[in-house]
Amino acid sequence: MGGLARVWHSPYAFMALLSLPAAVMAAALGGGGASAQRLLDPTGEFAARFLILALMVTPLGRLWPGARWVGWLLRRRRMLGVAAFAYAAAHLALYVKDMETLRAIAAEFWVLGIWTGWAALLLFLPLAATSNDAAQAWLKRRWAQLHRLVYPAAILTLVHWIFVHNNLIAALAHFAPLALLEALRIAKTLKRPNANTARRSRGAVTERIS
Repeated sequence: MGGLARVWHSPYAFMALLSLPAAVMAAALGGGGASAQRLLDPTGEFAARFLILALMVTPLGRLWPGARWVGWLLRRRRMLGVAAFAYAAAHLALYVKDMETLRAIAAEFWVLGIWTGWAALLLFLPLAATSNDAAQAWLKRRWAQLHRLVYPAAILTLVHWIFVHNNLIAALAHFAPLALLEALRIAKTLKRPNANTARRSRGAVTERIS
């Protein structure tokens, strides 16, 4: 395996790639080139983007089973989810720093665009904490049930983005590919019973003829 192939397949290289935007933002913050307020939007947007990418892997796997590039993504889906949580945590830290006081945070807590962000982060916490092989082995079937919380978390993230930025178009543009893939996956799933019914009907006709 060549050097480029080793980099391509290395999980550490992928983690470094996911960390690159954070490194750039941290350097800007540490060097005084950006304030906490200025970095609020980028950290939140990267959290949403990595969440969307992680969620897109499942319908991609259902639509193109066996594809090598899908397998490559499936092996990195957990890292995408952890990266989404890490950027969300950085987003929260910058928000707290920008607001400065608990009184200021509490004063706007029940604004729709704010409490949805807190709720999404609360749902992300158990998902991030159990995104490892040991937790998956311990929880067994409950692990998959727990990780379905990612879907309401994604909806809350979408609402948070829309109302904090007051920009429906940008938020929907980011979530549209995920919605399209999910719709295609559902459509493919619904077609399967029809195909099985058709095969059984053809079999029954063949039996009657014979």
